[in-house]
Amino acid sequence: DPHGKFSVDPQFGIIRTKKQLDHETQSAVVLTIQSQLGNSPVYSSTQVNISVIDINDNPPVFLTKSDKVTISHTQPPGTAVYIAHAEDKDSGLNGAIKYSIASKESNAFSIDPSLGVVNLTRTVFADKQQEYTLHIAAEDCGSPPLTSLLMLTAINLTDRRLDSLAVKIIILDINDNSPNFTSSSLSYVMEDVEVGFLVHHIIAKDPDEGRNGQVTYHILSGNENKAFVLDKITGLLTTAQFLDREIQEHYSLTVMALDDGSPALSATQILTIIVLDVNDEIPTFTKQLYETAVRENQDPGEFVIKVEAVDRDTGLNSLLWYKILPGIGYEKFKMNSSSGELITTASLDREAQEVFSVKGNSVKYLPSRSSTAQLSLTVLDENDHSPLFAKTRYQISVTEDLEEGSAILDLCASDEDDGLNGEVMYSLIDSTFGAFAIDSVTGSVVTTKALDRETKSQYTFRVVASDCSTHLPRSTTVMTVLIQDINDNVPEFEQSYYKASVWEGQSPKMDIIQVFATDLDSGLNGETEYSILSGNENAAFLIDSARGILATNTSLDHENTSSYRETASSHHLVLLASDCGAPSLNSTATVLITVLDVNDNAPVFSSPEYHVHIKESIPIGSHVTEVSANDCDADTNSEITYAIISGNDGGHFRLDGKTGSVDLMKMLDYEDTMKFTLIIQAT
Repeated sequence: DPHGKFSVDPQFGIIRTKKQLDHETQSAVVLTIQSQLGNSPVYSSTQVNISVIDINDNPPVFLTKSDKVTISHTQPPGTAVYIAHAEDKDSGLNGAIKYSIASKESNAFSIDPSLGVVNLTRTVFADKQQEYTLHIAAEDCGSPPLTSLLMLTAINLTDRRLDSLAVKIIILDINDNSPNFTSSSLSYVMEDVEVGFLVHHIIAKDPDEGRNGQVTYHILSGNENKAFVLDKITGLLTTAQFLDREIQEHYSLTVMALDDGSPALSATQILTIIVLDVNDEIPTFTKQLYETAVRENQDPGEFVIKVEAVDRDTGLNSLLWYKILPGIGYEKFKMNSSSGELITTASLDREAQEVFSVKGNSVKYLPSRSSTAQLSLTVLDENDHSPLFAKTRYQISVTEDLEEGSAILDLCASDEDDGLNGEVMYSLIDSTFGAFAIDSVTGSVVTTKALDRETKSQYTFRVVASDCSTHLPRSTTVMTVLIQDINDNVPEFEQSYYKASVWEGQSPKMDIIQVFATDLDSGLNGETEYSILSGNENAAFLIDSARGILATNTSLDHENTSSYRETASSHHLVLLASDCGAPSLNSTATVLITVLDVNDNAPVFSSPEYHVHIKESIPIGSHVTEVSANDCDADTNSEITYAIISGNDGGHFRLDGKTGSVDLMKMLDYEDTMKFTLIIQAT
């Protein structure tokens, strides 16, 4: 703005005029406006295209107020005798001129309203009129129209009298002047004008007369796409098709002005036509889909992405505003309306929403036009979550006969993070006594050796789930493994061979001995039942199946049975200890039961009477006889002592108390005593 015709409000940016504008002097102005925030060195600028719209403030102007032309009766009707030419500095319809004869003294003339060519309508004769005065009006097409007048005098050169001699020397014109362009070489047109719109009036002057000065106009080059049409007579350049500044924003037409002389002379002019922009384009994003990623847990104001739309219009018509359209999660973002930069307005949480689908909108106004693009925003994960087990404690029961390497439980800890941040590693932090291990990737707990409930019936250990983080706490769960029993242990007697004794003659159900068998299994598998497998002839004994107490079933007689063994021949008892498992396991033990003797039997002589015959002459000391008694009792109860309790009053005999041997102690006399009856007692 070198002439200071405009001012701008420094606060509100309102542009105002300071001086009178003149379309004919300058039809378009391009202002560069700069904005600056405070004293900051950062500023931005934009271009403002101002088109000065023409008003009809210039009338058509003839180059001269009056002119003369000669005519002759020799000229036939239709002869062009004069070309009226007026110029109008206005543009468009305001500068389009129509010609007419305002006042006629005769009907001998007519004028072409567009070209201004004055033609004879009939033959003029000398006796009619020698001079004609025509008032030619040039009127533009503005509203209201403006008019100028030219007074044209037509002199009839036809001689009417022969009584005088007139010598007239006419200097004939030769075509020695080329046309000279007087119209501007620059023109402006809005891109939205209709077909047939007057763009420019090309004017070239040729000072020659007649046909030598008659100019026609032609486009030599620059109109290859046939955008314009040029009236060769009037020089009016109009549009032949719709214009589009975004396709072609200016045209350079090489225009030729050609006179009708012989030889014809010409001049050329480069006519530059600037196509002025109107807001007829829709802004277009450089991408229909923008994809980017942003980290979670960042403070509000984090830069996300910059979108860009282009508008093929220029100046204010291409000024765009950006915004985001309402949608799910859109409130967490904010778009700079002028730059298209998208930032966050809140800290993002990938675990709450990983992908945001936002629509961006670019808008321009007067008239409003807009377009949209899709923004796909992926929230990048940060390791802000620890792995978590579903439960803080797990309890599982397994049988002790599991094979080594058997999986007993698949632990699972979930980590809401993504990728490596969400990959969980499992480990044990307590000893399992070599019984268990865990797959660090799958969390599967497996046995590493054969289990034995009888050795250890329960394992309690902690399992840790961790991710790749070094600062987040790990997740721990307590796992209890209960070993379920299987019947894999035989009841074991404390002794394989028992000895017991019982007095004979005891009443039945007398406890003799209690045996114990131990089964390391549990439950029914460890419950032991006792029974007598063999050696219990005549059911002399019974055993408590639960307590293992062996008792008499009948009264025992030492003299009838001395011992009970495993078989009938050996008289031992074989006891069986069986558990209640399925299948049942058992073991045996042997019990030797001795029936203790009670002195319940008297000695019995081998014969109730002994008869001995001896000679009276046998010497003293001779062995007479021997008595023998037997006692069914045992031990000291069966030791017998003999004594003569009667019949030996004379002391003739001596009895050995131990052996029962009777010896002669005195001489016998048949004549004195011929028979001795000794009563011997066995004790």
